[in-house]
Formats: sequence, C-alpha cells, structure tokens
Amino acid sequence: MVCTLHTQKKIGVAIVGTGFGQKVHIPGFKAHHRTEVVAVYHRDINTAKAIAQAHDIPHACDNITDIVKLPEVQAVSIATPPFLHYEMAKAVLHAGKHLLLEKPTTINVAEAQELYQLAQEKGVIATVDFEFRFVPGWQKFSQLLSAGYVGNKRLIRIDWLGSSRADASRPWNWYSSQDKGGGALGSLGSHAFDYIYWLFGPVRRLSAHLSTAIPTRIDPASGESKPVETDDTCVLALELADGTPCQLTISAVVHAPRTHWLEVYGDRGTLVLGSENQKDYIHGFQVWGSQQGTALTEIEIPQNLLFPHNHADGRISAFIRVVDQWVQGIDRQQQLIPSLREGVYSQLLMDLSHQSHKTGSWVDVPNWESFLN
Repeated sequence: MVCTLHTQKKIGVAIVGTGFGQKVHIPGFKAHHRTEVVAVYHRDINTAKAIAQAHDIPHACDNITDIVKLPEVQAVSIATPPFLHYEMAKAVLHAGKHLLLEKPTTINVAEAQELYQLAQEKGVIATVDFEFRFVPGWQKFSQLLSAGYVGNKRLIRIDWLGSSRADASRPWNWYSSQDKGGGALGSLGSHAFDYIYWLFGPVRRLSAHLSTAIPTRIDPASGESKPVETDDTCVLALELADGTPCQLTISAVVHAPRTHWLEVYGDRGTLVLGSENQKDYIHGFQVWGSQQGTALTEIEIPQNLLFPHNHADGRISAFIRVVDQWVQGIDRQQQLIPSLREGVYSQLLMDLSHQSHKTGSWVDVPNWESFLN
C-alpha cells in the first residue's frame, strides 16, 4: 500500500492594526499551521517597520493600498478601531483578498451590508472574530441547549460586567467617540448579539437604555476634559422570535465578582454558563445544570471540546479556532459560520438599540432573510 503526503500551501496573511493585532492576531496566525504573517500595517511607517522586525514579518506598510498589492498576501486580518473597518475592508474585498474582520463590523448596518454583498460578488471568504462560538464551555452549553436540556425556554438572563473603563483617569480616546464606533454596546454588545442569535435564534423586538457613568475624560492631546459621547452601561430587554424574554445587561465600569454569566430557565431544567475570571474574558468558563428542581451541579466539559493548547492569553486560543474555521472556508471556497452575514445581523441589532434608546420605545427587528435580500 502506497501513501502519499499531501502538503497544503500556507496562506499569506497581512495584519492591519497593531494593538489587538499585535497581542492576539500576530501570535494566533503564527501558531496556526496553515497561515503565515507576511505583512503588517501601521499608519506610521517607522512603527510598522519596528513591529515587522520584532515579529520577523517580511513587509511593513503604512497604507492599505500597498498591503493588498503584495502578491504574497492572499488574506487580510483587520484589527483597527471600528471607524476604519469599512474603507479598509472594502479595499481588501475589491482586491479579491479573503477577509477576517474584528467586531463591531462597521459603524452602521448599511456599511456592514455593503461589505457582505461585496464579499459575495467577489467570491472571497470573509469572517468576523466572534470567538465565543469557539470557547469550550460555550460549545458545551450550546450542545446542551440543542439537546433540549432545559425544555421550553421561559427566561434568559445575561450579565456581562467588567471594569475596563471603570478608572475615571483613563484618558479619552476613540472608545469615547460615537462617530468612531466606541462604547460598551459596540465593544461587548456586538459579541452578545451574535451569541444570542447562535444559541437562541433571532430577536423579534428590543428595548434599550444606554447610559454613561463617567461623562468626561482627559484628552491626552490637549490635557483638557472632553465629553464622553458613548455608553459605558447598557440595559436591554429582548423578545426572541419564539417569544422567550431575554434580559441583557452590559457594563464596562463596574467591579463585579461574576464577570460574564448566562442563565437559561425552562420548563424541564436550568442551565448556567459563567466565568469569574477578571483578567481573561475567554478562560474560566464553567457550565452548571439542574433538572426537576434539583441543585445546580457542574457539568464537565468533554476533552474533545477543550483547547489543544491553552495560551496564557485565552483570546489567542479562541482566535486560533476562528482562523481554523476561516482557513477551512478558504480551502473549500465555501462561506462558513460566522461570516459577514452574522456581522450584519449583530450590527443591525446595535443600530436598533441606539434607535430604541433615542426614542424610548420598543423597536421591531425586521425579518432577517428579507432584510439581507
């Protein structure tokens, strides 16, 4: 019997954005066996060159046009602030390069929908970094829900509480600007809307109240106090398409012992997914369940769902799985989930949340398939 070893070529990836990109994207792509970081972008060419040298990356660029012209670049990963996503992603897609985009997708749903349609036209594989879909505890939680562990859902409660913006001395930056896509709703709500759709299905209508606990921050450029235009706490009520009520509370300015907690109550049982990890929003999730009114007991996460390698920064472990899904899509030339389609949905719910907050009323969510078409 003769065996032949089939070696697949590595995919050349350019990293655009070097904050989260340098912390998570570069190590994630370097760790994946099918990707090679061949270029890096920073708006300052000297910084780009320094980062490239530090990470042994061949090309350094200070504009997106030069990035997409490089023949070694088959795919581009964008990790810049949200207000830069639309124009950069559009340039990548027009060049026929595959795209990995950080969330929130864009500044508004019209931009997100345009990117989705452009990716379809160009036949490229585009994904959004919705990494909770790939975290072991979340995957076990999803399996239990799909198996009917809780029965008919009666109530869903979600709390995502953190202190990343709790320090009032933290300076003003793009996160404080509405026009630049800042705020807790964009940063965390974009994830929450995606995993609610994944775990529980579409939303029928919603009501949102957004607030700002720290109204001003010091602008490092001027040294003067500058108004914060964005939310740091969001309280939302959702009614799912199947009628289930869902409460969602998000805050970036509180010190809470339970950082991220999902509770699902049904007519047969209860499921809880939660983490008390203050340092890492990926590691630390556990699953508990009970049926027929018994006490909650921890449910073991099976070995096959665990990360094969636990990076000290859990974001890298989850990101590698996002990359793996993306690479599979590129190999098969087939859009996989999550794609830009899920990015459009998340952006739609964020836009409707802002609308609900401004009007002080419930807002209906349009039929998803009709909206996309």
